Amino acid sequence: MNEIVLEGNGLCKTFTNGQVSTNVIRNMDVAIYKGDFTVIMGTSGAGKSTLLYMLSGIDTVTSGEILLNNKRIDQLKEKEMTTIRREDIGFIFQEPNLLDDFTVFENIAMTGYLMNKDRKAVNELTNTLLEEVDMMDHQDKYPSQLSGGQKQRVAVARSLINQPGVVFADEPTGALNATQSEAALDLLTAVHMKGQTILMVTHDIRAASRANRLLYIKDGKIDGILQLDQFDSGSLKDREKQVFDFVMSKGW
Repeated sequence: MNEIVLEGNGLCKTFTNGQVSTNVIRNMDVAIYKGDFTVIMGTSGAGKSTLLYMLSGIDTVTSGEILLNNKRIDQLKEKEMTTIRREDIGFIFQEPNLLDDFTVFENIAMTGYLMNKDRKAVNELTNTLLEEVDMMDHQDKYPSQLSGGQKQRVAVARSLINQPGVVFADEPTGALNATQSEAALDLLTAVHMKGQTILMVTHDIRAASRANRLLYIKDGKIDGILQLDQFDSGSLKDREKQVFDFVMSKGW
């Protein structure tokens, strides 16, 4: 078994609206392993995105603890957590959230500049990432000049600029058409094959089939885990059937 890079112990998340409290995550233990492509699935309202945001430190826990590289992060002050997010975590949202007034190159590099004072090194890595996401020819364009799929490719590159330990992805293909989704998934798969740890929330069977490990969340708890072989495009249909059969068995 690979080493644990991220873990949550006894995690609980309660939202309170007036006098009504809703327990979204209920005393959950979860481990994410280095080099894995882990997917979180479950029905609407099961707590998938809440779990992702808690584990990434974007949202707080009601109780429990979160450890990243054996360091507890749930009790860090905001300034310390900001540093963790810049140095150890990459995040891909459903909407790319690019900065409209910056070029493609700048959108990626700016995140690197915040952490690394060696601008030359950041620029070189930005160029490498632009090549990897096939956006080198678009580096001087602004977000308004890009398609949805191109914007998401830039968002993937931006999430990798600081070479994070874990990349979190929240429905990264949710706003893309089928062709764009396939391209984005190919990109994430290629990154994973190079050893990147990825934790992704999705409702899409096809997207989930790219993972080698699937966590099914139900009523705020992990209701089942599916282990898959490493991705092979030739086995996509078989993988999709495995994922489909698994989630349907859980009442998806």
